[in-house]
Amino acid sequence: MPLVMDRDRIPAHWAAKKYLRPAESLGTSGSSADCLKVAMIINMPDPALEDTEAQFFELLGTAAISTPVDLTLYSLPNIPRGERAQQHLNSSYLDIKDLLSRRFDGVIMTGTEPRQPNLQEEPYWSFLAEVLDWAEENTSSTVLSCLAAHAGVLHRDGIRRNRLPDKRFGVFNHQKVCDHPLTAGTPDLLPIPHSRWNDLREEDLVNSGYTILTKSSEAGVDLFAKKKKKSTFIHFQGHPEYGARTLLKEYRRDVKRFLRHERETYPSMPHGYFDAAATTVLTEFQEAAVADPSEERMAAFPDDAVFDALQKTWHSGIRCDGSIGTSVRPSGIASPKQVD
Repeated sequence: MPLVMDRDRIPAHWAAKKYLRPAESLGTSGSSADCLKVAMIINMPDPALEDTEAQFFELLGTAAISTPVDLTLYSLPNIPRGERAQQHLNSSYLDIKDLLSRRFDGVIMTGTEPRQPNLQEEPYWSFLAEVLDWAEENTSSTVLSCLAAHAGVLHRDGIRRNRLPDKRFGVFNHQKVCDHPLTAGTPDLLPIPHSRWNDLREEDLVNSGYTILTKSSEAGVDLFAKKKKKSTFIHFQGHPEYGARTLLKEYRRDVKRFLRHERETYPSMPHGYFDAAATTVLTEFQEAAVADPSEERMAAFPDDAVFDALQKTWHSGIRCDGSIGTSVRPSGIASPKQVD
């Protein structure tokens, strides 16, 4: 079955997608008990807003096999927006006050690029905290991605994230470390992309009652969960939704920042993402860029030479039965009967 949305809220560039339909096209089934109602709160900065939207749409579309998923889009207030992004939000997203007046089977919330060392000083923090409180009482499942996961454990349990010496960036293999309904039927080894400067310590999470589901010797904890009142909260430090090019785009952006003298050091290449030939090409570009940094060098960045060599290992686990070998289910959303 497809994803469904209010006809007037379907983003224009997604209107023709075969797995995204107006809710009216399903007739009465669009409002039936068999339809999972999911709120998606996308808070990414403008350059990544529509990419992130597309990534989650595709992941959820893969999962929507036997049950239609009725999507409603939201974004937190007080995140700086340009005119184009704001127009997109106005046309396809609802005000957060609408979310707080309703109940959903599940909610998915992304992070955004932090501007303050202390998340509680971000201008959107009060709205984020209100949404987290609302989710505990008004959903069956809550999925928090990356910075949203960090915000969730800070708000409820006072767990603070820790700054890493370098960006945790690339694709890392994770082991399942306990039996849990969320990871039932998935492989023991799960490759997951990461892109973050901060980390949550395993002992802090365990001491606050979180169940660690997957972790890596190199990247630390990825997937962890905890029941909070009526909702099972599912946290990812990584990004199973990432598209094939996402890490390349982020690496390219960071290289450009170096060449613009907006950062002091040349960025590290994403781990486990480029093959040997691509690594050689990118190393040669890096050596030339470090020797003579200027923004004009970006015209020679070898995008085409490395794209076909990307190691897209986290995509290989998606199966046609709606489960996913690289995380849990694509949405992390389950009916009340599926997750305790």
